[in-house]
Amino acid sequence: MKRSKNHRKASQLVDRDKLYAPLEAVKLAKQTAVVKFDPTVEVALRLGVDPRKADQMVRGTVNLPHGTGKTARVLVFATGDRAEQAREAGADYVGDDDLVEAIQKGFLDFDAVVATPDLMGKVGRLGRVLGPRGMMPNPKTGTVTPDVVKAVTEIKGGKIEFRVDRHGNLHFIIGKLSFDEAQLVENYGAALDEVIRLKPSAAKGRYLKKATMTTTMGPGIPVDPNITRPAAA
Repeated sequence: MKRSKNHRKASQLVDRDKLYAPLEAVKLAKQTAVVKFDPTVEVALRLGVDPRKADQMVRGTVNLPHGTGKTARVLVFATGDRAEQAREAGADYVGDDDLVEAIQKGFLDFDAVVATPDLMGKVGRLGRVLGPRGMMPNPKTGTVTPDVVKAVTEIKGGKIEFRVDRHGNLHFIIGKLSFDEAQLVENYGAALDEVIRLKPSAAKGRYLKKATMTTTMGPGIPVDPNITRPAAA
């Protein structure tokens, strides 16, 4: 009940009929936090695309200027020298058949997956497990690559991956609430710019339909999707 009351009280501070500029939304997010720990700040977008059509799929990555606020746990499928390079780069788990078996048995204690091209035949068997979680390695997002050092370093440094779901919604994190306002706004701007850059040529009409910012268990804050850069916040 206490949590519910806090959420209702926080929700009353949000004007549902207003589209907040990114900086306003960040300030309001800090005012409406309802948990005692340092919550994650997330953004949800509604895009004017039909993801059922291959030429309207929106998927990509972006390196947030100020990171995500947490160090991602990276699992790498690699052997030989590349396996050793992955370990030296800071990968949390490195292997091949042993990791495939572990994941098939339910091991999911990681945030991102990287694979060298020669092991994708084995990794492909994990599609039903990794796919729905958005962690299936893909050349387009730089997670199927012989350069495992670069992939691990970027993910550890704040690289996020996003993918539109079948309803046209797209989610990504922009950091922790303890970040200062400018850092959160700059991360938001960098991510939104990349989403805009990836607009499919086949998508017609309004592309960015709706944007909402929220913190863990906090109320949703409507954001003006037409304002992307910090200078315009």
